[in-house]
This record gives sequence, structure tokens and C-alpha cells, in this order.
Amino acid sequence: MTEAPLVAGIELGGTKCICILARGPDQIEETVRIPTTRPDETLAAIEAVLDRWSGFVAIGIASFGPVSIDRHAADYGHITSTPKPGWAGTDIAGRLQRRYGVPTGFHSDVVGAALAEAFWGAAKGLPDIAYVTVGTGVGAGMIANNRPVDGLTHSELGHIRPARFHGDDWIGNCPFHGACIEGLVAGPAIAARIGHPADEAPADHPVWDGVADALGQLCHTLVLTGIPRRIVMGGGVMGASHLFPRVRAAMTRSLGGYITLPEVALTDTFIVPPALGNNAGPLGAIVLGGQALGQQLETSFTPS
Repeated sequence: MTEAPLVAGIELGGTKCICILARGPDQIEETVRIPTTRPDETLAAIEAVLDRWSGFVAIGIASFGPVSIDRHAADYGHITSTPKPGWAGTDIAGRLQRRYGVPTGFHSDVVGAALAEAFWGAAKGLPDIAYVTVGTGVGAGMIANNRPVDGLTHSELGHIRPARFHGDDWIGNCPFHGACIEGLVAGPAIAARIGHPADEAPADHPVWDGVADALGQLCHTLVLTGIPRRIVMGGGVMGASHLFPRVRAAMTRSLGGYITLPEVALTDTFIVPPALGNNAGPLGAIVLGGQALGQQLETSFTPS
């Protein structure tokens, strides 16, 4: 089997960046963490890491967003309308590609995590999956035939408006939509609602009933796209393991018997936690770099 190429991967997060030099999860040469501060300062720190690395033949970037993924757009590879101060309009992919002159893959951080989990993790061997992150924000990335589902832009399903949980009229925490999924279930939304961090809420706290209901509706929506054969759910909020059975039950209630496929009915194996943990995003950047090289998933990047 052809050895996988050596790729420099960057997971660009809202609070920290992880740079990784690797061929895959079992061949990681180095990992470096950098705080996310101002764009010029952060990108210069990333470049300082890449400058001392040698031998990589591609770069992959999995970035917080929103981001521009249309290769024909003037702002391809940029962060776009992010509320993170100073980062809107920042060119990420173009700057690094020009500096290092190697193929550069670029996508959202959640799509990166989806690729990694489909390739090496909790959905290994499945060509069509969804990955949902529930943390500081809520994002959903979909993979079909081993490639990101792309169109005009990447999906923003964390901002759909769910039917409200019975008796709940809280206005929500999203500055754009109020009580969208993110505005109801993201970590800051839960903290704003209950007055302390989500991870301090016990399993029997009533806030979890509404959180599970909204996330069940998000999974309902993902099922109706017809794409995922499995939904992997990660992020800090999903670290509350008691949420998984509640979300599975909420999705089943929401679907109301409309989808009878056995894959969906077997909710314990349809909605699952990630297998790669905190490495999902950085390893997703490695896959993006490999795809930028034109590698086929069934050859150089086939898991051993």
C-alpha cells in the first residue's frame, strides 16, 4: 500500500489552534497548540510552526466559521461574517498557500471533524455521515461518498428554528435568531439560562429536557436530508453522556414513525459519540490536506 502523504494540518478554533504534522492518527509526528488571539498574531504563530517543519506536501485547514468554501469566489479560504472580533474577512487558505506553495485544503472545523470520524473514527467505513458539534456553538457537517456536502456554502444547521419544547418560551441566546438550535443548546446559551456553566448542571436538571428535544429535532432534520448513515455528536455539551439516550428518544418522537429504515431505528448505533475525541478536528485537517492533493480515500489514505 502506498504510504500516506505527510500533511500539515491546522484546526483553527475560536480559542485555540492546533497544528499537527501527520500522515494519519497512528503517524502523528508533532502537535502544537497556539492561542487564538488577533488574526495577524495567530497566523504568524502558525507560520512559525510550519516554517520549522519540513517534508509536508499539503496543508489542510479546518476553521471556525462561517467560512467561504466556493473555490470560484473571490473570498475563497476566508473567514466571513464571524462575530469573533477582528476575524471577519481574514484570508486563511490563500495566505498559507502562497507562503508554502503546496496544495491547500480548506473547510469548516465541523466538516473536518466529520471527515476524520468517517475516515478513522466512530463512523469508520461509512461513506455518508453527519457530525454535530455542541459546544460554544452548534454546527453540523455532512459527508456523502467520502466528500463534504458542498454547494453555495457549508451547512449552518445549528441555526434552524426548532418547534419549542412544551411550556418553554425563553427568548434564546443567539444574537441573530434568538431561540434557534444554537441559541437554545450551546454551552453559553445553557449558562445564560441557568446562571452557571452547563457542566455544572446535574443530569436531572430540567434544562436538559429542552436541550434534548431541540437536538432531537436537529437529528430529525439530518435524517430527512437522506444522507447520513450515522450521526456522530461531539463537543463539550455532549460530554454529558446522559444526553445521548434523551436525544435518541427525542429524534424518534420527532420523526413520528415516518422513517422506518432499520439503520435509523437502531438509535444506539445511529447516534453515537466521537471516537477520536479532541483529535477529530486536527485529523480532519489532515484529510482535507490529503484531498487537496487529489488523493483517493481508498488508496493512500485508506485506514490500516
